[in-house]
Amino acid sequence: MKQVMNVYRKRNLDKQRLAVLRLELNYELAVLFEALQEKDEQKQKDTKLKLEKIREELLRLEANEENRKKLYV
Repeated sequence: MKQVMNVYRKRNLDKQRLAVLRLELNYELAVLFEALQEKDEQKQKDTKLKLEKIREELLRLEANEENRKKLYV
């Protein structure tokens, strides 16, 4: 029973983190758009790095979710 609860909590935390990451992604895309309009190359670089980190974490979390689905099907 404890394992089931831990899996449920982990899944819940992952879903919350995915939601936060999507919000961060949208914000950083808006920042990048602004930087492109202003032709601010440093801001563009910084934002692209942040977007890459967000992308990597999103992929990792989504892969974890897919693996969990396979285990319980």
